[in-house]
Amino acid sequence: MAPQRRGASKAPEGSGAAERRLPSSMKKDRALREGQRTWLRNAGLGAGFVLAALLLWSSLGAEDDIAEVLAHHGEVLAGRFIEVPCSEDYDSHRRFEGCTPRKCGRGITDGVITREEAQRIRSIAEKGLSLGGSDGGASILDLHSGALSVGKHFVNLYRYFGDRIHNVFSDEDFQLYRDVRRKVQLTIADAFGISSSLLHLTKPTFFSRINSTEARTAHDEYWHAHVDKVTYGSFDYTSLLYLSDYLEDFGGGRFVFMDEGANRTVEPRAGRVSFFTSGSENLHRVEKVHWGTRYAITIAFTCNPDHGIADPAFT
Repeated sequence: MAPQRRGASKAPEGSGAAERRLPSSMKKDRALREGQRTWLRNAGLGAGFVLAALLLWSSLGAEDDIAEVLAHHGEVLAGRFIEVPCSEDYDSHRRFEGCTPRKCGRGITDGVITREEAQRIRSIAEKGLSLGGSDGGASILDLHSGALSVGKHFVNLYRYFGDRIHNVFSDEDFQLYRDVRRKVQLTIADAFGISSSLLHLTKPTFFSRINSTEARTAHDEYWHAHVDKVTYGSFDYTSLLYLSDYLEDFGGGRFVFMDEGANRTVEPRAGRVSFFTSGSENLHRVEKVHWGTRYAITIAFTCNPDHGIADPAFT
């Protein structure tokens, strides 16, 4: 019986011999498929990096669809005023001729309070808040009523600390506070064409210190949109004096006017005064602070003398 001829042994899968037997068209197809898989892997990684970057950018303060920046932190404004139509909020309150807003709007100026004055008045806030501070991200100090954030509650610092308060504040502190309040009052009166004597300081007027600590109580949730005239019926004109710098002292924390179809923002700058009529024409919010510490003081005015308060006195 004639011996059978044994066929050539097969080359192992993936060996050079097998590759050499593939037609050139199949080699091109395989190379193309490998290239596509590599491109898809790289594209997926790239998309992941882009998504992560977008999420990081969002977490650092891009949470609002800002259509316009009314005041950049890096510019120095002698004064900027934007008039807006008045809401009907004032109609449900007693009107005071020559004072109750008929001309509504918002203004920003860096020409009223110097940065040196802002630093000095910030030191008042720091001294007072060193006595307490909220467990959450937002602490307040009201020199008029004595309200001070302590843990999850408020205390009256004048009663709580008694005579020891004389070791914290000085007569010069309270005089500076009065001088700054007066300058802000004159600025608002001039912008809206009213007599400053018709404006009365009203409550609450307070220092705020905000950081990125998680909120513990509803008092810490400062970022919700609101209308001052609705929240505080006495408010007719609201102002904020910023005591720290956006992107230098803190991130996030911009002030946002929420207009129909667009948001417009003010970037805080130490010494910058932002002021506006208190009705629904100026719906607003503050972005969450993501790092650092934001200091400001809210100073509010009413046209109703019955709702007026006196300057704090160091007695």
